Amino acid sequence: MNARPIVIIFVFLLLLLITAGCMQTTPPATPTITAVETTSTEAPTPPPTTLSLTPGPTQTLPEVWGLEIQVQSNGVAIDPLIIVSCQGGKGLNFIQQIDVKVTRSDGVVETDVITKPLYKGKEVSLRGTTAPGYRDRAEVWATTPQGDKVKIFDDYVAFRTYH
Repeated sequence: MNARPIVIIFVFLLLLLITAGCMQTTPPATPTITAVETTSTEAPTPPPTTLSLTPGPTQTLPEVWGLEIQVQSNGVAIDPLIIVSCQGGKGLNFIQQIDVKVTRSDGVVETDVITKPLYKGKEVSLRGTTAPGYRDRAEVWATTPQGDKVKIFDDYVAFRTYH
């Protein structure tokens, strides 16, 4: 048996392999963006400083994006927390994130975010107040797949409730 045709085929395939590696094209370089600093003679407009402890209207998510949220105080006097937890719903896979804002009765505002992946029991804890008669306001927004924020909860959260 003659080995010459096998060697020729092997060399031919080897040349094809080498030239295939040399023929790769490199992607075009992306231009770098440089920041241009601008100066303005106008003073920046400060954000509004009014705090509202009065709950406002809420919206309902469409049924296919439904989400159950639980908002409660831990009732511990030495470390008062307001706990916002995700309790499930059809929207667990669709809602992008859950934004939480607590406006305490002493005027302090705290925020936090529950990020994906969402699952039953995922929660955030924010500081609360304990003084008798004080009520903290909790607001919860869900971000839809289109990027819209929908306020799904806005109410007072009492430090302790007695039944």
